[in-house]
Amino acid sequence: MLDWKKREGESARETVRDTQAKPRGYFKSILLSRSIAMLVGIYVVVCLALGWYWSREPDLFPVQKNAQLAAEKTGQQMVPGFTTVETLKTVAGTLLNKPGGYLSNDRFPPGVLLDNIPSWEYGVLVQVRDLTRALRKDFARSQSQSAEDADLAKAEPRFNFDNKSWMLPSSESEYQEGIKSLSRYQARLSDPNQKNALFYARADNLNNWLGDVGTRLGSLSQRLSASVGRVKLNTTLKTESLEPGQVPVVDEEIVETPWLQIDNVFYEARGQAWALSHLLRAIEVDFADVLAKKNATVSVRQIIRELEAAQEPVWSPMILNGSGFGILANHSLVMANYISRANAAVMDLRQLLSQG
Repeated sequence: MLDWKKREGESARETVRDTQAKPRGYFKSILLSRSIAMLVGIYVVVCLALGWYWSREPDLFPVQKNAQLAAEKTGQQMVPGFTTVETLKTVAGTLLNKPGGYLSNDRFPPGVLLDNIPSWEYGVLVQVRDLTRALRKDFARSQSQSAEDADLAKAEPRFNFDNKSWMLPSSESEYQEGIKSLSRYQARLSDPNQKNALFYARADNLNNWLGDVGTRLGSLSQRLSASVGRVKLNTTLKTESLEPGQVPVVDEEIVETPWLQIDNVFYEARGQAWALSHLLRAIEVDFADVLAKKNATVSVRQIIRELEAAQEPVWSPMILNGSGFGILANHSLVMANYISRANAAVMDLRQLLSQG
């Protein structure tokens, strides 16, 4: 009986000693673990909040008002071509100055985890590259044998730089240099004392650029429609090589956008539509006389209307990919409808411009 009480007392004393020894290391490790978990939790919440904020697409801006404010700020004249160049600069600058900055070349969270807004950025960049090339190749030259503008010759390769380079040099630094080259061209263009900066608002120049626009929109329409899978027909024999009475062999191939790429194609189309709607509004200003003579002003506005309709907010938390006549919506097919209508209007506009 006494031995039992003695053992019970010794065990109680050992328990007290253990609880007294634990706070030195045990509770310290628990406190450290909780602190780390709290910091990780805060970091995740901040990344999620920033990712949501950075993924918001920029709003449309008033093109003509933006050009007028730029002219007043710099003291430059609103000559033909000024609005187009200023709008091109603003569209390119939006890639660098929007919330989160340029995200396509990010290597750390949350930017590296986002894919929708980088696809949007690439869509905008495609239209910036096409118009910069048109400026260099057509708009700033009187004929094919004319010398190209020195600043535009520098701007085009800057915007065609790798869109995912993050250092030495970074994409942002190259695109910023491209904007500076456009600014130098714009300053010479609006200066009456400078005779070597030109902008030719002619129907043939505009028609050439619209050809590139139509090609881009047609490709986007096909890629968006492929979200549900489309049958592509390929002829294995060329018509010229057929013998009399021989029928060409037609192969059917189902072309379907990979599931993980559906939202990327959708947001690339949104980016191209956003940029192109602004650029066409600028073209409407600088080519007003040409469009009026060709009775093509309404056609330009119809294209802009379709492209701006494609900018309606997406209320779904994700891009849905329901079948064409299924229960769920298919956002890609809706976007393809707007893009196809815009492309059809571009074809009509080019036909009006090519008429005498």
